[in-house]
Amino acid sequence: MKKQERADAILRKLHELYPETACTLDIDDNVFHLLVRAVLSAQCTDVRVNQVTAVLFKKYPDYTDFLSAGEAKIGEIIKPCGFWKVKAHYLYEMARMIRDDFGGEIPRTQDELQKFPGVGRKVANLIVSELFGIPAVVVDTHCMRVSGRLGLSSGKNPAVIEKELMKILPEEEWAPFGHRMVDHGRAVCMARGPKCGECGLKELCPSAENAGVNKASGTGTKKTAAGRKKTATGRKKTATGAKGKKVRNG
Repeated sequence: MKKQERADAILRKLHELYPETACTLDIDDNVFHLLVRAVLSAQCTDVRVNQVTAVLFKKYPDYTDFLSAGEAKIGEIIKPCGFWKVKAHYLYEMARMIRDDFGGEIPRTQDELQKFPGVGRKVANLIVSELFGIPAVVVDTHCMRVSGRLGLSSGKNPAVIEKELMKILPEEEWAPFGHRMVDHGRAVCMARGPKCGECGLKELCPSAENAGVNKASGTGTKKTAAGRKKTATGRKKTATGAKGKKVRNG
């Protein structure tokens, strides 16, 4: 099956498996709020970010409130998200830049958004696709891992993966595809111990085939690394025994 054919089939199957999908960070009509949540999500779960920002925005709802509060007070609230000193600095600087560099408005392009500290291509794509209606592929760790295992992308460079996926996916599917990669990565295709035997995409997945997943039963057919090592050790011992000792028959 050619790459484009597999991509089309995978996309259809993903729609069956995850008919409803969305960004797992809370989204309201405030662009600054999503920027803050996205910055805080680095090395932190979206669930925790949503919990923390519910408290944060109740006390400091606008970027001007962040400027009035200062880094220390922001940091006290966002501590549960980890790396709070660095993140508090990023958030304060982001608020300052909105005031001083962008005239109180959030920029609407990826390049301008990436001028903010803590905002890379992934976050910029998330903002423009979710709030500005601009098609973009959000390549996070789930998308990178799952699309790679499915043979839709290569390498570990998010920028390269983004371009590869843009070539084989319809434009209207760019953002939803990223969300479905997150859904599938969390439910089935985890970084450690992926559930290949239970995967709804195993018929289309080169990695499942390489792992020896039986398409009919969903069971692995290859020996484990430990099993292979044990067998090899056994063969070595047998060979050593045969060499150093005369074997008696009968």
